[in-house]
Parts: sequence; C-alpha cells; structure tokens
Amino acid sequence: MENTVNIFLFGKKYEVPSNLTIMTAMEYAGYRLVRGCGCRNGFCGACATIYRIKGERELHACLACQTTVADNMYIATLPFFPLLKEVYDMESITPSEAVMMQLYPEIYACVGCNACTKACTQELNVMQYIAYAQRGDFAACAEESFDCVMCGVCSSRCPAGISHPQVAMLARRINGKYVAPGCGHLEDRVREVKNGDFNELIEALMEKPIEEMKELYNNRDIEK
Repeated sequence: MENTVNIFLFGKKYEVPSNLTIMTAMEYAGYRLVRGCGCRNGFCGACATIYRIKGERELHACLACQTTVADNMYIATLPFFPLLKEVYDMESITPSEAVMMQLYPEIYACVGCNACTKACTQELNVMQYIAYAQRGDFAACAEESFDCVMCGVCSSRCPAGISHPQVAMLARRINGKYVAPGCGHLEDRVREVKNGDFNELIEALMEKPIEEMKELYNNRDIEK
C-alpha cells in the first residue's frame, strides 16, 4: 500500500491509508462501530474522540468522522457524556437571568479556565457563550452556540461540572420563543401545513422516483 500511516487504536498498532478519517480507519482496521457512530458528517456529535501524537504531550479532542489520521496517532473513542439535562416547561419559563440561576446554577461557578473552548470540536467560544448565559443575554448565547453539535467534550474538561450544550440549548429555545422577532410568513406556512393544505402535494411528491425528487430539489426556487 502507498501512503500509509501507523495508528494505535486502544493501544493496538494498525497500518492504514493516510487519507482515511479516524472513523473509517477504525472500520478499515476491523472495528464494527455500533455506538459512537451517527451521521458521519459532523452534525450529530456522537463520535467524540481523543488522540495524542507520539512524542507530543498535548491531548486533542475531535470528531472521528471529521479528523484525518496521522502517523503515530494514539486514539481512544469516548463514551456518551451524561450531561445534566433539567426538565422545564417552555410555556412557563420567563426570559430572565433568573431562569439560568434556577435550572443551571453551576454556570456561576465557572472559573474562566477556558478549557471548554480549547476542547470544543467545533472551535466555538464556549466560555463566551456561558458568560452570555450568566448575564441572561439569550440572543448572544444562542448566536455564539448555534453550531454546537452537543458532543459533550467541553463538559468533560470543565472543573465546575457545567453542561455547556444543555445551557446553550435552553438559551436558543428561550431566544426563539421569547426574544427573537416573529416570522409572520413562516407562522402562516406552519398553520397551512397543520390544516392539511399541502397533503395532496406531499403525497404526490412521495410517489415520485427518488431521482426526480432530487432534480426538483436541486432546481427549486430559493427565497431571497
């Protein structure tokens, strides 16, 4: 084989093509991925992984489906992070700083170490959006955390035990329901869908061959 690298999966050495992602390299090496494998496109956050390059001291966190293998890479996948997920009713929540104090008081124990930001697989400024949540600035928190895939790596490095992805999710929900301006034409369309105005159109689309549906999608009119 040309252009191969040596990697170590859970301590065992394998020689794999250098152009593979960590996830595909694991499958190439014979591992059957049952857990820690989801969308394979960097959206679900299920494949949180840590690795170290031989001779280096730094420990890196990444998504296995998005990271290419490197020579002498020592790899270990991570189990699901049991993030603290509080139960709340969005209809009764008030969009104030007090809701964060009530549901996720641990964010006020943040020591500003920035370990969460350094660990983020999406390179988000995690410590900053937690600071926005502390101040009750839900719009800023929602914007800063928008690309979070909830892999939980940030929380694994937090000495204060903050469940950063869940805090961000709450902020985005509050922002969407109470803070962000309404979108009239979207609300009208949702109402039309619920009323069944598009049932015939949807059924007709479902009967079309997949290739024709792809063609319709690729050539659709996109609203400016």
